Amino acid sequence: MKELNPRFDSAQVLVVGDVMLDRYWHGGASRISPEAPVPVVKVDQLEDRVGGAGNVALNIASLGAGAALVGIVGRDEAARSLQERLHAAGIHTSLQAAENRPTVTKLRVISRQQQLLRMDFEEAFSSEDSAAVVQRAVELMQGVSVLVLSDYAKGALRDPQPLIAAARSLGVKVLVDPKGNDFVRYAGATLLTPNYAEFEAVVGGCPDEATLVAKGHELIDRLQLEALLITRGERGVTLLRGSAPPLHLPARAREVYDVTGAGDTVIAVLASALGAGQDLPTAVGLANLAAGIVVGKLGTATVSAPELRRAINAERGVERGVVNEAQLLADIADARDSAGKKPEKIVFTNGCFDILHAGHVGYLEEARKLGDRLVVAVNDDASVRRLKGSGRPINPAERRAAVLAGLESVDWVLTFADDTPERLLSLIKPDVLVKGGDYKKEEVVGWQIVEAYGGEVCTLAFLDDCSTTAIVNKIQGE
Repeated sequence: MKELNPRFDSAQVLVVGDVMLDRYWHGGASRISPEAPVPVVKVDQLEDRVGGAGNVALNIASLGAGAALVGIVGRDEAARSLQERLHAAGIHTSLQAAENRPTVTKLRVISRQQQLLRMDFEEAFSSEDSAAVVQRAVELMQGVSVLVLSDYAKGALRDPQPLIAAARSLGVKVLVDPKGNDFVRYAGATLLTPNYAEFEAVVGGCPDEATLVAKGHELIDRLQLEALLITRGERGVTLLRGSAPPLHLPARAREVYDVTGAGDTVIAVLASALGAGQDLPTAVGLANLAAGIVVGKLGTATVSAPELRRAINAERGVERGVVNEAQLLADIADARDSAGKKPEKIVFTNGCFDILHAGHVGYLEEARKLGDRLVVAVNDDASVRRLKGSGRPINPAERRAAVLAGLESVDWVLTFADDTPERLLSLIKPDVLVKGGDYKKEEVVGWQIVEAYGGEVCTLAFLDDCSTTAIVNKIQGE
């Protein structure tokens, strides 16, 4: 992937489609009903989540992108529940209130994290309601970078062609999560994202990869699309584009827990990444990673920007090691984003580390024990010369950083040009500042900064007879 941290906040995405409420009733099921051979669930928890096109908008907002939503709801309690959750997420909503129609609601009964029953409450919306959706969406399209059509065949997108035409006239990319076996209605869109079953329902059976690719390109030509993304469950995803070779990406889920809403996450990440300036293959890679995260959650769920960044870093093998300042700040923010867990405790130390010796290794191991993550800030070559005099450093900064990053106790290594770490301390705000040697707390540079925001300052002793200066003097003496 070409970009470690896409600027999702630069994207503005308009989502139009079928909004629904996903309602969950949780409880234990320890006996069978005497009335029928079904489990009795003692409901002890009620939960509402935004589903359908609303879940697409939530996923977009959770990444930090701008999200607006147009759809249809009823005049009922379910609509109010949806509005509350969407507004709380900072999503601009324009929901047409249909007369004598309920908000589409899916009620699931869950016991021991297993779905036992689903009940749907819905009636098809009228053509007048759908026309009002189209009109409002066209009005909101100025300034939008990507339009997402989230079609669940509930009536909001009876005729998507006026939306596609309006978007293309403004240079807005159109991504469609399609429904049904008539994809002609989406002709002219930028990209369609059918799942494998939906794709085969339209083009016919695909017994092998070659057939899938051939039929996919036929569909692209027939509908005048720019690309087609087929989501294939445990087989990952396949991206087809014009004359470009097919891009097959494997599934990233370590454990599939619940596929509800996975398609919403895929198209949301695609839209946000494209709106943030990513190319299509990179956006597809990000969406594939996000799908692997969301299917490990129960029910309709979203993927946050920190979660996706951690997945990107793990994919690139850079979840630890030598980083620049921007990467370090992003990684620390992710470590402190609890996501339902206790925020990680950040420990910080700094120094020249010119010749790494046993004293350094023992000191860093002890420092790491004071928290969950250890940041080591290393003076660059110019600042080492200012601090230690001519002839130092013995080893250049990139080599010193690489050796430190190889230690098991060290999470992140950052090279800095300042003579003191005070600027970094003000930016990072570590939970613990550690310094080695016979220092009193008041002699540690930056101690006032750390204690001012409630941090802790610790001093740890090096091993006896271990000193870089002593080692250098001994070498020079010989």
